[in-house]
Amino acid sequence: YLTDDIAEINLSNIKIILEKKTGIVTLLRKDMDVEIKNEKGKILSSKQIKLKDLSRITLEVCIDKSIIELLFNKGEAFVGIDNYISLFTPTGKGTIDILDYTANTMIMWVMGAIPQIIFALLLAVIFTSTRLNIKGQSFFKTVIYMPNLIMASAFSMLFFTLFSNVGPINQLITSMGGEVFFFFNNVWSARTIIAFINFLMWFGNTTILLMAGIMGIDQSLFEAASIDGATSIQVFFKITLPLLMPIIVYVLITALIGGLQMFDVPQIISAGLGTPNRTTMTLVMYLNRYIGQSKNYGMAG
Repeated sequence: YLTDDIAEINLSNIKIILEKKTGIVTLLRKDMDVEIKNEKGKILSSKQIKLKDLSRITLEVCIDKSIIELLFNKGEAFVGIDNYISLFTPTGKGTIDILDYTANTMIMWVMGAIPQIIFALLLAVIFTSTRLNIKGQSFFKTVIYMPNLIMASAFSMLFFTLFSNVGPINQLITSMGGEVFFFFNNVWSARTIIAFINFLMWFGNTTILLMAGIMGIDQSLFEAASIDGATSIQVFFKITLPLLMPIIVYVLITALIGGLQMFDVPQIISAGLGTPNRTTMTLVMYLNRYIGQSKNYGMAG
């Protein structure tokens, strides 16, 4: 039973009343004879009882705001800028959740994407070098690209098992006389594991793109540089890097888009909680809370 202010749930022998504004839950046993008096001591009939009078027999519990919103949701309604105001309203700790989660997302993206691009660029230069002329390039390209074909959930579960409190890494540490290290309870170790998983998954794709960019550079430029006695470092910084810049910018932009959409790895590693202390909670995980729990598509959007 719903009104504008009260949600009433009738079970077999218990009536649950939830007040929308305060989140107070009232539990009433149907077989219990309860007399409720007003401030003047007059016994009230059921029609005279107001919600404030029920506070005498209420059980106050912490109710998630999204549950209250779900109970009182009567369909789509125009709310103006209320969702934006709610998003940027500071919490009890004086912080703004969406800004914190944006910072978390960007930190983990930088930790994974920047080393990924540097490492991929190094591999691309090595494999396309005419001086080194590495054999079996097709094999190495396949091996490098293979992690990109593995599902993120599989990678996440693998690393979660490796770095768990009873996993192989902690067993190795304790066998050498050390103490168990709680990797997922430490802010930077948890972030590093998530960043490394993303690095491992995508560096192969980045390497292939950069190799294609280098192979698209006119080879006569490299030959001319070699005749003029240019060193490998000079060739890289004077020819390869400047001409490869459009591809690097493309890789950076696509990596940033993927970073902002980061969800599956931290979702599995932290069980959707963003532990420790929501420092691994990303923007899409925050969005998913509104879609999955409260069905508040307006706030999610």
